[in-house]
Amino acid sequence: MNEQLVEQITKMVIEKLQTTKTTSTSQIKNNDEMPVKLFQNAPIGNLVVEKEAAKTGTDVKFVPTASNHKQPKIENVTKKVASEELTKSRAKKEAVLEGLRKQTPARIVVGRAGTRAKTDTWLKFRFDHAAAVDAVYGEVPSELLERLGFIQLHSKVVDKEEYIRRPDLGRRLSDQSIATIKEKCKRSATVQIVASNGLSAKAIEENMEDVYLSFEQSLKNAGIETGTTFYVENGRVALMDEIGEILQPDIVVILIGERPGLVSAESLSAYICYKPHLGTIEADRMVVSNIHKGGIPPVEAGAYLATVIQKILKYEASGVSLVKKEG
Repeated sequence: MNEQLVEQITKMVIEKLQTTKTTSTSQIKNNDEMPVKLFQNAPIGNLVVEKEAAKTGTDVKFVPTASNHKQPKIENVTKKVASEELTKSRAKKEAVLEGLRKQTPARIVVGRAGTRAKTDTWLKFRFDHAAAVDAVYGEVPSELLERLGFIQLHSKVVDKEEYIRRPDLGRRLSDQSIATIKEKCKRSATVQIVASNGLSAKAIEENMEDVYLSFEQSLKNAGIETGTTFYVENGRVALMDEIGEILQPDIVVILIGERPGLVSAESLSAYICYKPHLGTIEADRMVVSNIHKGGIPPVEAGAYLATVIQKILKYEASGVSLVKKEG
């Protein structure tokens, strides 16, 4: 083999290897000098490399190709708006219901817990029911009657159970009470005032003093004569008929405790009748009811009763007959 040819080939291979090494070193050096710019602190989505020309060389930046950030969907916005409208509607409804509650002490729109009443509603019901029972079976303080100067009498009723079962006995005075009336009470007075616990001793305890003193003073100011006031235990409204027969007054007014309810256990009523007698029909009676701190104020009721008495005396009638005469 030609030695000169072998030498020439070997020389060419060495030069070729040196050229390749130099090129590789140059590329590594250029890559080390190439700046990398990150345009987001927290890149989002898939990133690709994008080259851009610069004065010092080729820069590389990372740009998002697809964002993973969740945009609000139209259906979610719709649900949010609907929820806000529902909240406003409930608030408006509750405001209306609260306005209704303030108009009456009755139990309205109290709500439920499932199929049952709420705990506070149930407890309030039990409390009011107990107050009503206490009003029926309670006793009027004797100190109050003595302070007002009332003579204390009794109907034919023996106890409260009989009073509830036998209303007829509550319409008649006991024999001892009849004898006391004939002995101690003024006859033929213009107005005879009678008080009775009826179905609510609490009504007498809470309202009688203010009503009676206001009524008595108003009659006195009007120049109207009154008889001897007395108190009848366990009396009924029609008790005024027998009293009218015995004392013969022009008008009998009986202030009596009304049947208690769950809203008020202390309501007092004033029943009025012109010349009552045994056999008087209910149409001839008049009533001013709901006398208590949550209804007609007791002092105001006493003054109003005096104006009713003046009207009855003027027309000499009460009840339906008075309405007809007034025209």
